[in-house]
Amino acid sequence: MIGIPSPRTSAEGTRPAPRVGRIEDHAYLSDLRSGAMVDRDGSINWMCWPRFDSPAHFAALLGTEDHGIWRVCPAGPSGQPPAPADRRRYTDDTLILESSWITPDGTVQLVDFMPVAGNDGVLRLVRIVRGVSGRVPIRSTLRARPGYGHPSQSPGRPQVQASGRLSVGEQGEGRLWLDTQAPCCVHGPDIVSEFTVSQGEEVSLVLSWWPGRDEPPPTPSPAGLLKATNDFWVTWTGRSTYSGPHRSAVEQSLITLKALQYQPTGAFVAAATTSLPEEIGGTRQWDYRFCWPRDSALAVEALISCGYKEEARAWIGWLKAALGGRPETMRAIYRVDGCGEMPETELSWLPGFEGSVPVRVGNGAAGQLQLDVYGEIVGALYAAQEQDPELTTVVAPLVVGLVACLEQVWEQPDEGIWEVRGPRRHFTHSKVMAWVAVDRAVRLIEAGYVEGPLKRWRELRDAIHHQVCESGYDEERNTFTQSYGSTELDASLLQIATCGFLPPEDKRVVGTVEAVQRELSAQGGFLLRYRTDGQTPGVDGLAGDEGAFVICLAWLITALAAIGRVDEADINLGVLLGIRNDLGLLAEEWDPCAGRQLGNAPQAFSHVGIVQAVLAVTAARTAGNGRLTAKRVAV
Repeated sequence: MIGIPSPRTSAEGTRPAPRVGRIEDHAYLSDLRSGAMVDRDGSINWMCWPRFDSPAHFAALLGTEDHGIWRVCPAGPSGQPPAPADRRRYTDDTLILESSWITPDGTVQLVDFMPVAGNDGVLRLVRIVRGVSGRVPIRSTLRARPGYGHPSQSPGRPQVQASGRLSVGEQGEGRLWLDTQAPCCVHGPDIVSEFTVSQGEEVSLVLSWWPGRDEPPPTPSPAGLLKATNDFWVTWTGRSTYSGPHRSAVEQSLITLKALQYQPTGAFVAAATTSLPEEIGGTRQWDYRFCWPRDSALAVEALISCGYKEEARAWIGWLKAALGGRPETMRAIYRVDGCGEMPETELSWLPGFEGSVPVRVGNGAAGQLQLDVYGEIVGALYAAQEQDPELTTVVAPLVVGLVACLEQVWEQPDEGIWEVRGPRRHFTHSKVMAWVAVDRAVRLIEAGYVEGPLKRWRELRDAIHHQVCESGYDEERNTFTQSYGSTELDASLLQIATCGFLPPEDKRVVGTVEAVQRELSAQGGFLLRYRTDGQTPGVDGLAGDEGAFVICLAWLITALAAIGRVDEADINLGVLLGIRNDLGLLAEEWDPCAGRQLGNAPQAFSHVGIVQAVLAVTAARTAGNGRLTAKRVAV
C-alpha cells in the first residue's frame, strides 16, 4: 500500500540521530555479488549494488543517516533512539539473520537475507517482520542515496508505477524497487512505513535492484525466496568435510569466505567494506572491495582444506581470465571482473567512521610489485591440484608461466605483503614465498604433472634459499628479520615455520617464532604486524598506529603448533576465537586496549586465519605432539 505524501511525524522529526554501532555490532549479508552490513538496531548502513565494488546507496556506516540507511525496528518512545535487538543469530548453517526485540508491547522478530542471485539479473534484499507475541508497532525508514550519498547525486522522488510497484530511485545501470504490503508514505526521497504486527502475523519488505530504468522486476515471493536461500546455504554447508573441534567456528568462517566470493567470475574480495579505520581517528583507511590474488589464494586453500573444490575451480577460472595468457602482467589487486584499474580517490563529503578520514575508494597499491603473491598463488594451485587432479591441465600452464615470470624479478626489492607505501625493500617474507612458488613448481614437475626446466628451477630454488639464509637471518639474535640488513621483525616471518622452507624444529625457525612473539606482542597476547612509531612514518611510509592484525595471531598459533608447542597454541586459539562477535564475524584487526574490532569487515584474511589455526591445532593434537609446556602463555 502506498500512501499520499504526508509530513513527517513529530516523533520522526525530533528523534536524535542514532550513532552507528561499533564494527563488531554489524552482521553481514551477501547474495554472492555484493554484501550488506546490518547494525544491531535493524539498520542496514552499508550496501552496494550490483557489485561489491559498486558505489554504495546505503553509506551511513561512513557518514550519517543522510548518506543512506534502511532501518526496520520497533517504534520506540518518542525522542528515543532505536533500541538494539535483544538477541540475534544466523539460522543454522546459513547467512540468514534473525534479530529479536522483547518490548513492553510484545516480542517481534526481523528476518534479513539476500537471496543468491539467479540468472534473471534481479538482486534482492528481503526483510520479514514476524509477530511472536503481543502487538508491536514497527517503523521502517528507507533512505537510499546513490553515489555514496554525494550531495549532487539526488536519488529523485520515489514514484508509484502504474502496476502499483514503488520505484525507489536509480542506482548505477539499474533502479531500486520496493515491494511490501505495509502502508508507505513518501517523504521527499525517503519511504516511511509504520505498521503493527501481532502474534503469528508477517509483513515483508523486499528491496530489488533491476537492470534498466522502466519496467519493474518480477513480483517477489518472500516465502519462496526465504526457502531457496535457506536451501542454498544448508546444502553448501553440508559439503564441508570438517568435523573436528570448534566446528561451528570453522563453518561460520567458511560461510563468510563463500559470501565474499563474486559468483559470476569466482573472484574473492578481501572484505565487503571500504575505509573502516585501522586506528580510530587515524588516516589508515583503505578500500578492500577488490580481489587480491594473495588473499583469494589463501581463501581457496582454506576452502579446499575443508572439501570445497568448486570454489577453487571458479577462482582458478577467474585467475586464468585475469592473466589472459600473460602472467607477466599480473597486478597486486584486481576488480572482481578481472580489470586492474582502480584509481584511488577520497570522498570528502563523508565524515568517516567515528570521524576517521579520509574515506577512500579504489586502491593505489594495485600497481605495486609484491613478490610474495607468486608463492601464495602457486601454493594454492598446488593444493587445488592435489585435491582435484582433474585441474592439472589448467594448473600446469599457470604454474609454469608464473614461475617463469618470477625467475626474472625475484631479486628485485618490492613492497611486500603489507604493500608498504614507503621505499621498496628486500623483504624476507617475499623471498621466502618466492622460494615456495619455485618449490611447488619443482614438486609438480617431479611428480609428472607439469613440464618445465627441472634442473634450472632446482638451482633457482637453492639460490633463493641460500640468499634468504645469508641475508635475511640475524645469527646473533637467532631470528630472521623483516628485510635484508634490517633489525626489525615482522609477523609474516612466522610462515617460515609452516611453508616447508626449513624444518619446524630448526633452531632458526624456533628462534624466529620466539623473537616475533616476544618483540611484536601486544596486550592480551595479540601480535602487531611490525612496530609503528605514532606520528613518525615507519617502514610502511605512513604515520599513525594500528591495531593488532587478526591473522598474525593465527600465524602464531600455526607456528606454535608446528614447533610442538601445541598447548600454548591451543590457549592462543581460545584468545583468537574469543574476539569474534556474537555471530562469529571478524574484521581485519583488534584493538587490545579498547577491546574492539578495527578495519574492514568481514575480513577474508581473518577468517582464513580461523580455519588455518583450528586445523593446525587439531592436526597437531591428532599427531600427539601437544604435550610440551608453553614457555609463555597468552591470556
